[in-house]
Amino acid sequence: MVKEPTSMGECIYFTIRTVGSGKIRAWVFKATCPQCKKGLMGKPRDPKTGKPKIRAKEYVCHECKYSEEKKEHEEKLTASIKYTCPHCEKSGETEIPFKRKKVQLFNEEKQKKYSVDALQFLCDHCNEKINITKKMK
Repeated sequence: MVKEPTSMGECIYFTIRTVGSGKIRAWVFKATCPQCKKGLMGKPRDPKTGKPKIRAKEYVCHECKYSEEKKEHEEKLTASIKYTCPHCEKSGETEIPFKRKKVQLFNEEKQKKYSVDALQFLCDHCNEKINITKKMK
């Protein structure tokens, strides 16, 4: 049983997606600081507005000001996922490392293959691959 977040403040990443006939809900909790073991690691905040800097390349502990590179920090995290499989339509939940990898997809309109970053996991029932692609603009 995966633990669900009670607020967005305790998550680094949260998404709800519809993939075919299936639904996916994924989230990643903030990690505790490896140095002081008290605070939570998060993006640095803008001093004027107090909001997190979205494009920051590091994560900072707001208690002791310890910082870590974004890529290094995100590799230590785990993504919790609740899903309904688009292939067999059975529900399940899983936890995977929060590591995006390049995945080849096929565009029906342009008849071309293209690659995107995605979290990829297997369905517990039918062992089909399910992708949570990074949203592109």
